[in-house]
Amino acid sequence: MKLKACFAFAIIILCALTASAAENLPKTLMTERGKLLYSEDFATLDTKTWRVAKGTWEITAGSLKGVEVKSDKHSAVIRRQFPFKNAVIQFEVQVNGCKQTTFSINEAKAHLARVLFTPAGFAAQKDDQDHDGPDKAMRFATLAVPMKPGEWYTVVIEFMDEEMATTMDGKTIVGAHPALGKEKANFGFTVAGESCSYRNLRVWEAKPNPAWEQNKKQIPAVKK
Repeated sequence: MKLKACFAFAIIILCALTASAAENLPKTLMTERGKLLYSEDFATLDTKTWRVAKGTWEITAGSLKGVEVKSDKHSAVIRRQFPFKNAVIQFEVQVNGCKQTTFSINEAKAHLARVLFTPAGFAAQKDDQDHDGPDKAMRFATLAVPMKPGEWYTVVIEFMDEEMATTMDGKTIVGAHPALGKEKANFGFTVAGESCSYRNLRVWEAKPNPAWEQNKKQIPAVKK
């Protein structure tokens, strides 16, 4: 009986800890988190999963650090395949001397969207998908949120059909475009200049949030 009681108590504690962890997650606005699809703590760099295209990338104290190599004449780039359509993506970013860093999402044959970070703040946009064609990048907004070197900032990106919501430090950018409803093929990071680091990357399936239309009304309008 004592063993059963201890086991039951352990289950209760585990459930309480799990609920507490869920409650501590940053709030989503457009969607609700469903099943956890991917979790990356960057204990090691799996080069079979993450493909380094440019620059140098290394694991430092549980984070992924990227540095541009001048001779590349291109931002440092690392990507991984991850097919999805709607999702909640969360990570922490630390800007340490780089000019700009981005989290970008591609479809199978073209860039799709990205979130850009600089020491002055962050922006979100739909990317140019045909380069020399009529399509052009669409900047949804740029927000002033000073990012101090050495400090971690939590970012939540929500995709639901043709809309995208990006939140950092309590500020949100919302954008909409038909291209955002396409199937996504991969995502990754870029770094221009000196180092930037990422950690605690998580991806959940996204479910519609019944309160989204009401939540959207509470988001301050911002200039592009």
